[in-house]
Amino acid sequence: MTSLAQIILKFGMSSPEVARTLSGGIRLSGAVSVLLHPLVISGLVLYFVAALVWLLVLSKVDVSLAYPFVGLGLVVTMALAWAFLGEAVTTVRIVGTLLIAAGVALLAVH
Repeated sequence: MTSLAQIILKFGMSSPEVARTLSGGIRLSGAVSVLLHPLVISGLVLYFVAALVWLLVLSKVDVSLAYPFVGLGLVVTMALAWAFLGEAVTTVRIVGTLLIAAGVALLAVH
């Protein structure tokens, strides 16, 4: 969920409306305008829902086991950014992300 929230927030923050608002510098009225953009609101709501799910997870699982799985968000976010935003996926990014995934897998089987 947090990975999808990142992608939605990126779309919102890359929108022409937000770019115009931020081009004049950051002001309170501009910040409010950005926060009221539908995609920014959607991304923030999804983050909030993810936080609620995280609280449920923490009520059931040791944090030392659960937290490393947050690292999988890096893998998912990279894949979504490549698929939906056309971001470059370099060899260094792939190797780094696979190392994180390997670490999570090691913790999961322990």
